[in-house]
Amino acid sequence: MNFDSRKYVIVAFFVLTGVLYAIKLFYMQVVDDSWKLRAQQIAEHRREITPPRAVVFDRNGLKVVENKTYYNLMMVEADVSEDMDTMAFAELIGWTKQEIIDRYKQIVKGEGTYTDPFTKKVTKNYQDVRAYPFIKELTADEMAKIAPHLENFKGFYEEVASMRNYPYANGANILGYLSEATREEVDEDPFYRPGDKIGRAGIERYYEDEFRGSKGVKYIVRSARLNAVASFEDGKYDTTAMQGDPIHLGLDINLQDYGEQLLQNKKGCIVAIDPKTGEILALVSAPSFDPNLLVGNKKIRRNYPALLEDLNKPLFPRPLASEYMPGSTFKLLQSLIGMQEGVITKDSGFPCNKGVVGCHNHPSAQNVTQAVKMSCNPYYYAVARRIIQQGKDKSSFKDSEIGLQVWADYMHSFGLGVKLDTDITGLRAGNIPDPAYYDRWRGKGTWKFSAIQSISIGQGEVQLTPLQLANVAAIMANRGWYYTPHFVKSIGNNGPLDKYRKKNYTMVDAKHFPPVIEGMRGCVHDAGGTARLARIDGLTMCGKTGTVENYYRGVKQKNHSVFIAFAPMDDPKIAIAVFIENAGGGGGTWAAPTASLMIEQYLYGEIKSTAKEKRILDAKLSNWEE
Repeated sequence: MNFDSRKYVIVAFFVLTGVLYAIKLFYMQVVDDSWKLRAQQIAEHRREITPPRAVVFDRNGLKVVENKTYYNLMMVEADVSEDMDTMAFAELIGWTKQEIIDRYKQIVKGEGTYTDPFTKKVTKNYQDVRAYPFIKELTADEMAKIAPHLENFKGFYEEVASMRNYPYANGANILGYLSEATREEVDEDPFYRPGDKIGRAGIERYYEDEFRGSKGVKYIVRSARLNAVASFEDGKYDTTAMQGDPIHLGLDINLQDYGEQLLQNKKGCIVAIDPKTGEILALVSAPSFDPNLLVGNKKIRRNYPALLEDLNKPLFPRPLASEYMPGSTFKLLQSLIGMQEGVITKDSGFPCNKGVVGCHNHPSAQNVTQAVKMSCNPYYYAVARRIIQQGKDKSSFKDSEIGLQVWADYMHSFGLGVKLDTDITGLRAGNIPDPAYYDRWRGKGTWKFSAIQSISIGQGEVQLTPLQLANVAAIMANRGWYYTPHFVKSIGNNGPLDKYRKKNYTMVDAKHFPPVIEGMRGCVHDAGGTARLARIDGLTMCGKTGTVENYYRGVKQKNHSVFIAFAPMDDPKIAIAVFIENAGGGGGTWAAPTASLMIEQYLYGEIKSTAKEKRILDAKLSNWEE
């Protein structure tokens, strides 16, 4: 055979060999499932180690969320022996034989289904080589009785797990809770396995990636009976599970506890903020509940339905999601916008004309400071009218449309009518009506200021959340700017998220704040002020009351009591908003003294106003369902 002939034979041999390998590879990877199964079985020598979730501390270093160790009894169906002694296993774990059979079927049939999100087709997705929790949340004592005998039951092994524990029975709406990841979540994110926990509410949900840390991997060698007997190659390829960095909150857990005590037997909320940082010091939603009630599957199944059905709605985060009319607290903003727009000055006065809008008895305000202190309704009717009807168009309808848009833009710069980008779920935006709002409701070109005048005194269509109103108090304290309110002060040593380091400025210049702030001081400290019950000896506080009309299905109910404040006046360390629902009386009756007690507790660490404290603690206000 000549050289050319041999060359073609060699080339043909290599081509044929390549084709045969390609066919075999295609058969192994696509046609023959046994190889895929074998790969999965080999992979089962790789065990993922889930770290405990990050612990949480308050601003003073007190641990408010920690972990307690529990155990899961895991099962790998492919490894379970067909001749397993079910009765002996039942005796070991304290179950009946039928309970074991039912649990086995539940894992194989119940947890092994998958619903395609597009076709909605339910398909079998169970992997018999994947580990599933057979029994969850065993204590150390319970597992100690089981673990020594597991070598007799192939396919079962113990796994360390952890559950949350809350040293303080406070802040449930802030901290949130955990529950098992759903099938969809397991399929979408490779971090999760069946039985893993995931944040469902509060900061646990918002900071899920930070809380969960990073998983480790341990490779094991199995015996002939498929039990783990040693680390693979002495752990050469193992990786360590890394717990998430500690989470440090701006929350003062003792202040949170005190606020929850003050609102016992009441419905409402308290929000306190450090105006210099935007850190939320306390966020009280009443009624509340002990966060330990929702730890682990057993407690969730037992307690969640009762909490959900409770008519007083303890699961509802009032400070974040309740939308209230702000009442007279809104007059602070009308003053600022009026001066910024140049339609009034700090020395503008208006008569207290009750023929225009009702008001309580007081002299006519001669300037902005007096108007704030006395909370004059006709004064703010006149101010809002000047803001909204500035004569920019001959048509009063078009003129009102132009002016209302300007007014709404100012309000948005105060964080109203928009969702604050706070690090928690469940937020609502409230409502700042703009021209588009009234066009939808009344019809374009059919409304003007006289039809919407109630917004001048914080009634009508204006709605704010307590968090937003507390932020208004922080803006007043800072004379025109704010950091977005947030809970997490630092993740590890890295500080807060970048978006919480940025100052947000309102559309009102700082020079317009002093006369309004002086009116807030007078509201608390001067004769004729509406918040005299908020006074604290030796402390200059600035505040504003609000009495909010309250209707239910068209029937007038008792008024809500509202108060916002900051203190001290010249070096503010706390800004606060208090809403007490169906309280009756004015904002100075219940909300103002409640706020002052919170301020006193935060600034001094003790309460000297004992008579005031007793009155609030003892109060059992109306519409409370036993």
